[in-house]
Amino acid sequence: MNIGIVGAAAAVTALAWVVVGRRRGRAHLPAAVVLASVVSLVVTLSFVSSGPRGGEDLYGLVESLSLIALLGLTARWSPVRQALPAGALGGVAASTWLLRYVMPASPLEAIGMCAFWALGVMAAVAVGAYLRSLDTRRARAVRDERAAQRLRLARDLHDFVAHDVSEMVAQAQAGQVVGVGDPAQALAALQRVEQAGLRAMATLDRTVLDLHAGPGLEGLAELAARFSSAGRARVGLRVDDRLDVPEETAAMAYRVVVEALTNVRRHAPEATLVEVAVRAEGGMLVVSVDDDGGGVAQEEGRGGFGLPSLTAQVEAMGGRLRAAAARGGWTLVARLPLAP
Repeated sequence: MNIGIVGAAAAVTALAWVVVGRRRGRAHLPAAVVLASVVSLVVTLSFVSSGPRGGEDLYGLVESLSLIALLGLTARWSPVRQALPAGALGGVAASTWLLRYVMPASPLEAIGMCAFWALGVMAAVAVGAYLRSLDTRRARAVRDERAAQRLRLARDLHDFVAHDVSEMVAQAQAGQVVGVGDPAQALAALQRVEQAGLRAMATLDRTVLDLHAGPGLEGLAELAARFSSAGRARVGLRVDDRLDVPEETAAMAYRVVVEALTNVRRHAPEATLVEVAVRAEGGMLVVSVDDDGGGVAQEEGRGGFGLPSLTAQVEAMGGRLRAAAARGGWTLVARLPLAP
């Protein structure tokens, strides 16, 4: 029996086993590489011990190319701990097959022959490793996008649902105060609690459906009216009607006002007036919210994301946000880009 056929058959069979196995989800690449490499090395040692002979070069070439293909697939798909020993064994087997048919004049020439053929091995491994890196980057991008979606959903919950819930709390507190002496006012407060709860549920539904943008400037009037009706503070709203604002900027402006009003309700319950102004200035949309709540330091750690998260969002779109005590109250100013 021609022993050269054995090595070629083993390598081709291993390659076919891997290709079919991967389609069925049952590929064992390192095992296939080790098996084919051991057979190849045994065949090579058999030739070397009995002396090189020609006439079987084609079998050796097919065998070596099959091993190189296996090594490329191993570099792409196999776990690193299994790929390294299997790849080293396969690389030796694929690089030394020429010794079966050529008698080198010196050890240096033998090393040169094997090193030249090893270039094909390294090329296949490099291609496999590159494809593996693409898969890794793609998987990482998917994970990052999922994480970003979770953060966007969390921000929507904080920015919109928390505002409605805080309104419910304020209405319930108001109902307790006036309920003893005026049941009608208590009933009206309960109705407002119900309306705020329905809005919170609707907002939650939209958020779960991945509503990222939220309302724009057109929603500020309703927001201001709801806030004014829910507590002692009244909202004065001034919006320049001539503004032409991109959708993303308008949505962010709404988020800024929601966060500011929510913080007023939570941290400055003694406030009686909140001034909200939206205007264009120097190519930027300027959103300012000022209250007369006494300049109480707002607790950024409460509420989950709060001002730090809002600041990061504003800066990510090329704007700036500043919040500080001013004029006996608290002021929040956001500058957002008007260019899309």
